[in-house]
Amino acid sequence: MWLRRLWEKHHEAAKFLVVGGICFVATIAVNYLLKLTVLHDKPVTALAIATIVATILSYVLNREWSFRSRGGREQHHEAALFFAVSAIGIGLNLVPLVISRYVLDLEVPDVSRTVQEVADFVSGNILGTLLAMAFRLWAFKRFVFPQAGARPARPSRRGPRSDRLLRHGTRARSRRS
Repeated sequence: MWLRRLWEKHHEAAKFLVVGGICFVATIAVNYLLKLTVLHDKPVTALAIATIVATILSYVLNREWSFRSRGGREQHHEAALFFAVSAIGIGLNLVPLVISRYVLDLEVPDVSRTVQEVADFVSGNILGTLLAMAFRLWAFKRFVFPQAGARPARPSRRGPRSDRLLRHGTRARSRRS
């Protein structure tokens, strides 16, 4: 019972976290793909590109799932606000990595390659993501998708077999009575 109340109260935040997890994995994959191949000397650029790719994925998933019933704006206006908020989030995501690399000098030759990579991961992918995620959740609910219940909830999608099974189960129960 308490779990249901908790879900009803925080379902958007929980869905937002799931989308965030999916986009986190996408960011890590694209970041390291770029960083270990064509952008090995430009870790901030690699993370920025990876975050932009994940932001596009995030828009689709958040609009269609996390905040599906929210809205209150025309779609083009909503998309513009989403990407404006996300651009600020990308900037916030990069701040810890910039500090790690260029203020604290946690890069080769000042530190070992392993220390550099761990510092990049913790600062860019963990701290940066947490900072940006907190900002995005607040800003999306406040500015991008401000009105709860603005879009009608979608009817549940059941396949053609589910109706047949439901009818069959109803007939079987009525025969037993």
